[in-house]
Amino acid sequence: MTSENSQIYHERQRLQFCLLHSLNNLFQQKDTFTRASLNEIADILVVDETEKQTWTPLSGLFKPHHNTLTGNYDINVLFAALEGKGKTVIWHDRRNGASSIDLDGPEDALMGIVLNIPVKRFGGIWSCRHWVALRKINGIWYNLDSDLVAPKAFEDAEEVKGFLDSMIAQGGELLLVMNGKQ
Repeated sequence: MTSENSQIYHERQRLQFCLLHSLNNLFQQKDTFTRASLNEIADILVVDETEKQTWTPLSGLFKPHHNTLTGNYDINVLFAALEGKGKTVIWHDRRNGASSIDLDGPEDALMGIVLNIPVKRFGGIWSCRHWVALRKINGIWYNLDSDLVAPKAFEDAEEVKGFLDSMIAQGGELLLVMNGKQ
């Protein structure tokens, strides 16, 4: 890891807690969110939907918005967690591509980007989705993917847009995390 990257907070992947890692990487701080805080958010979401639930013997393990043991939090937890921190999440219209995103705007407007991308694990026999955070830190955009050994700096905004376009082409979803209420 370079000395420049050593100043960047980066959590590594554990089980299916990629949403937890991507949020902490986005906020650049350990324990901005914890497993307990995300579980609490997921449980509150369930309470709000009690009329839609059907109990099964596996209901204690496989909850509507996450897996109790491994994480695997869904988008509802992401939205609630970020809104709880005063952020606004905008689902990017993939038809517009990444060129419509203002990556060079003021850092106090766009906090970062969260991607939800399809991945294959265990030699390609298991398909799932993975949360990844991108953030501009000290004028440089970084890929803070928890599957990476260290954060990866992008050369410039055009490289970021190329990366985002490739993720969209592979079925990825882009969520723009804005500072404050929009």
